[in-house]
Amino acid sequence: MRHLTRRGPVFIAGRLGMHASTVGRVLRRHRTPLLRELDPVTGTIIRATRRSAERYEHDHPGSLIHVDVKKLGRIPEGGGWRLHGRGERPNRHRGLGYDYVHTAIDDHSRVAYAEVHDDEKGATAAGFLERAIAFYATLGVSVERVISDNAFAYRHSNVFRAVIDTHGITQKFIKPHCPWTNGKVERLNRTLATEWAYSQPWTSNADRTAALPAWLDYYNLDRTHLGIRGIPIDRVNNGRGQYS
Repeated sequence: MRHLTRRGPVFIAGRLGMHASTVGRVLRRHRTPLLRELDPVTGTIIRATRRSAERYEHDHPGSLIHVDVKKLGRIPEGGGWRLHGRGERPNRHRGLGYDYVHTAIDDHSRVAYAEVHDDEKGATAAGFLERAIAFYATLGVSVERVISDNAFAYRHSNVFRAVIDTHGITQKFIKPHCPWTNGKVERLNRTLATEWAYSQPWTSNADRTAALPAWLDYYNLDRTHLGIRGIPIDRVNNGRGQYS
């Protein structure tokens, strides 16, 4: 009845002669999405949330690659406040700027690729995408679609578009103000920040950057991903044999 009427517990309870609280418990038990998470016309899920019974996922590696950029404050030589404590160092380092971590993740397998750069310009994003495509190709994965937010580098850069066209890729954009539609790479960025960027007090920016490849290997080869209940590389045909 919920699927047919797209109405709440009170309405359904009235039709079935039950208490609304009982209907609510049944809906929660079956992890039924909230009405605000559904298209009011079709009833399909329009927002993936933790309450969603099933999150949308492409059925094979390469069908869709999510890309994004994570901005991180740079670390001064000798370490920053995470190493020395706030206010402990007499020479406060101002204006160090940011690192821009360009990230990509395969929608189906969750195999990830990332690089640290000085900016998020179109040419930089284009070079990153070219190398990401090459990385997935080493695993036997052909990139068919790329989805991103509406940042200038993705939507307006001719260089980025040229990479898309050269490889015959379909380019997709999330709806404005709907970051959850690129949620897999947003989640990757949070994990990357927690488990790599801020996992320990680094003594320099170079040390942190140098540690990224090893963390990516761990993420792809050893770390269990809760979203797929397994390890990303194991969702790629002969992935372990080709990963390098």
